[in-house]
Amino acid sequence: METRLRRPIEYQLFLEDTLINMTELIGHYIILYWTGEIRCIVCGRKTNRSFFQGLCYPCFLNAPEASECILRPELCQAHLGKSRDMSWSEVHCLQDHIVYLALTSHVKVGVTRQSQIPTRWIDQGAWKTIIFARTHNRYTAGQIEVALKQHTSDKTFWQRMLKNICAEDIDLIGKKQGLADVLPAEFRSFIADNSKITEIIYPVEEYPTKIKSTGFNKFREISGLLSGIRGQYLYFDDDRVLNLRKHQGYIVSLEY
Repeated sequence: METRLRRPIEYQLFLEDTLINMTELIGHYIILYWTGEIRCIVCGRKTNRSFFQGLCYPCFLNAPEASECILRPELCQAHLGKSRDMSWSEVHCLQDHIVYLALTSHVKVGVTRQSQIPTRWIDQGAWKTIIFARTHNRYTAGQIEVALKQHTSDKTFWQRMLKNICAEDIDLIGKKQGLADVLPAEFRSFIADNSKITEIIYPVEEYPTKIKSTGFNKFREISGLLSGIRGQYLYFDDDRVLNLRKHQGYIVSLEY
């Protein structure tokens, strides 16, 4: 699902080469039907099971998209010339990266390519963000993240985020300064001068008090009133949520 930074966020979904504005469907009854087929998002191979959010098993074992540095940037070795695929790493790892602070239900630290801003923030359901540091590769950004994890979380509590349970009294600029003060000296030259706060508004009519996760491995058809979208989650009536990112590669039709 593609996103655009609007007020609120504009969500677009590609289905069979058709671009659908999902934000415009909020408040409408929709039907999502899974055909039973899964295709690897890397090689296109038909697979009975999806690994690592959309990969077949061979790609999970060998494709650069499933490298260990995807989840743990500090393990990236592309700067040393070591990678599953150096041409891929030159585009995804040996590029400018951002270390950021995001406010979901709490403050978390994260890493992403500069070109993925603000998409990464939107995908995580953050409602306020600030850039902490800029680096020239994924490895250095990962090292900074590891240092900051001693003082703040790197996890998103997805259920609290989906309920919109968030601390509104947190000063992100002050938090950035506090973390800068405890950052090891070798990384302080990477701290970003810009302390602009980005605020993100999601198209959600009403946040639920309970969360019921649903998915195509349980149901071929998921239907109901679309009440909102946040991160990569669709909100339905009866407190149901569907994680679209989890179902990458699933061949699905949409009726509305």
